[in-house]
Amino acid sequence: MGLLTILKKMKQKEKEVRLLMLGLDNAGKTTILKKFNGEDINTISPTLGFNIKTLEHRGFKLNVWDVGGQKSLRSYWRNYYESTDGLIWVVDSADKRRLDDCKKEMQALLLEERLAGATLLVFANKQDLPGALPAQQIREVLELDNITTHHWLIQGCSAVTGENLLQGMDWIIDDISSRIFTMD
Repeated sequence: MGLLTILKKMKQKEKEVRLLMLGLDNAGKTTILKKFNGEDINTISPTLGFNIKTLEHRGFKLNVWDVGGQKSLRSYWRNYYESTDGLIWVVDSADKRRLDDCKKEMQALLLEERLAGATLLVFANKQDLPGALPAQQIREVLELDNITTHHWLIQGCSAVTGENLLQGMDWIIDDISSRIFTMD
């Protein structure tokens, strides 16, 4: 294969990004994905396995893998790590009693070798619910400031209203593209 062919293939794939969306069950992963894609969010059931959505956003082709978060499915998450550019970790900000579990699962993910280069976006979801912890408090509980291995951002959001979903997605795309798509 000639150099020109290789460069053309790289150019075609240049704007393709693989995002892995994980979090505990009922955090709102599927709702976020559907809302971001402009789909109806009134009939969402727990994800048993995974959903893949390919979206076009700002000239990028986003392949988003939304994987179920039930305890019985978490051991299968590792099957989806390969070639992940960005990790979207979704937190239910209103579910205070599961935040420790949420922190343990997220910290275990960040130790995974195959996710080493991935950008981390933490969506502190369900900010529209009464009693939801603000993003700053979620940041402290999850000890995000201790993360030095990944570029990260925490973004308070609401999957139901759509608030701040776009800002979070724009940030993760900007961070990934600044690392990966430097050839122009």
